[in-house]
Amino acid sequence: MTFRLTRIDDRFALVDANGGWHDLDRLASGMDQSVLPEASMLHELSGSLDASPADGTLAEALADGRVGVPVPTPRNSLAVGLNYGDHAAESNIDAPTSPLVFTKFPSCIVAGDSDVHLNAEHADWEVELVVVIGSETRNVSAGDAWSHVFGLTIGQDISDRALQFAAKPPHFDLGKSRDTYGPMGPVVVSTDGFTDHTDLAITCDINGERQQDGRTSEMLFDVPALIEYLSGILTLMPGDVIFTGTPSGVGAAQTPPRFLRAGDVITSTIEGIGTITNRCV
Repeated sequence: MTFRLTRIDDRFALVDANGGWHDLDRLASGMDQSVLPEASMLHELSGSLDASPADGTLAEALADGRVGVPVPTPRNSLAVGLNYGDHAAESNIDAPTSPLVFTKFPSCIVAGDSDVHLNAEHADWEVELVVVIGSETRNVSAGDAWSHVFGLTIGQDISDRALQFAAKPPHFDLGKSRDTYGPMGPVVVSTDGFTDHTDLAITCDINGERQQDGRTSEMLFDVPALIEYLSGILTLMPGDVIFTGTPSGVGAAQTPPRFLRAGDVITSTIEGIGTITNRCV
């Protein structure tokens, strides 16, 4: 049974098909709230949600600011640059021949609907599919990679372009890791919850105006390829996250360049997962 996992009031919760949330500790007492739950348990519990009264609705919890990061304290937060050909083209950079990987420091990750504190004049948007690892993953082949995925969620790889390109070669990690520059959420959806989890519509609007519009099937290096590549270098652990890259339509590539300003609203949507909305302050 498909599960949709979130965190409300710093506690894990499952979201049912009607948008109601159910405190996970009530469904399975004794939950460790600091580590990612076992996927097999979540699949089983999700099948019984209809028989359990909801504790509230996800929409109300979002409106009240009670929804947190669905994956607490990932050990590794990795990201992939230029992973869509159209984004590489708009950046006037040759498409990479192997994954361009950098660290998006976990300290930048905040709840999906958090405010983005700009602290920079050249902040840019990048909607991304985020993969959550579900089991210890080392030297895994692409053919087995999806079995190591806990689920999928939405991320924004907010980027300080001036800081990113302040050095040669660029230091992507610092430019993309300012505080609040990693909104993620609002739910993690298990891969069986999609008609085709390899081909999802992905969009980003700024103040209601469509800026990015692509499909995750357009990645140069798909999720299995990324997991094979990364797990051949380091061991991925449950709760680790991978920001998988962004399609074209970023602000830095526009003429003239357009950057985020206080009051702007970023709306990021991925098919089958939902939407996160971030106000810039």
